[in-house]
Amino acid sequence: MTTLKSICVYCGSNTGAKPEYAATATALGTALAARGLTLVYGGGKVGLMGVVADAVLAEGGKVIGVIPEFLALKEVAHAGLTELIVVTSMHERKAEMERLSDGFIALPGGIGTMEELFEIWTWSQLGQHKKPCGLLDAADYYADLNAFLDRMAADGFVNGDHRAMLYRREDADELLDIFAAYKAPEADIRIKVIQT
Repeated sequence: MTTLKSICVYCGSNTGAKPEYAATATALGTALAARGLTLVYGGGKVGLMGVVADAVLAEGGKVIGVIPEFLALKEVAHAGLTELIVVTSMHERKAEMERLSDGFIALPGGIGTMEELFEIWTWSQLGQHKKPCGLLDAADYYADLNAFLDRMAADGFVNGDHRAMLYRREDADELLDIFAAYKAPEADIRIKVIQT
C-alpha cells in the first residue's frame, strides 16, 4: 500500500471549452483537501491550474507550486499558495514535482500536460519511482487516448501490467482510493547487448 501525503496534478493552463473540466478540477481540489493531501502542481494562477489550486486553498488545504523563473516573471505565478518554489528550468520543475509527490494525476490539458504525464509514467515503468499515475477524466476527454493506450498494449509495445497501472476514472475520490491501495508492478528493464 502507498502512503499518500501529497499528489502532483498536471493540467491545462487554459480551462478548456467545457464546464465539466473546471468542475472536475474543483472536485479534485476539494477531495485532496478533505483527505489532508498536499497539492503539488505547476504554480500557475491561470486555467485548470488555478482552479485546482484555489479549490484546495478554499478548503484550508496546502498547495505547493513549482514554477520556472521565466514563467514566474511573466506574472502567471499564483501569489496565494502555501509555498511557491521557483526553479531555473522546465527539467528542474518536473524533477522537483516528482520528488515532492506520492502520486500523479492528469486532469484535462494540452501538450505540456501530456508530456509531463507520459514522462512520469515512463519513469514508473523503468522503476525510477513506485508511485501511482492516473487520468482524472471529464466529459470523456481521455477516452480516445485511453483507447490508443489499449492499442499500444494489444500490439505489443506496452507491457500489460504497465498499461494497467495508468488508471482512468471520472471520480476524484475513486481515483484517490485506488492510489491509496496501489502496489507498483516490477520494473520492465530490458537490456539488449548488440554484438559487433
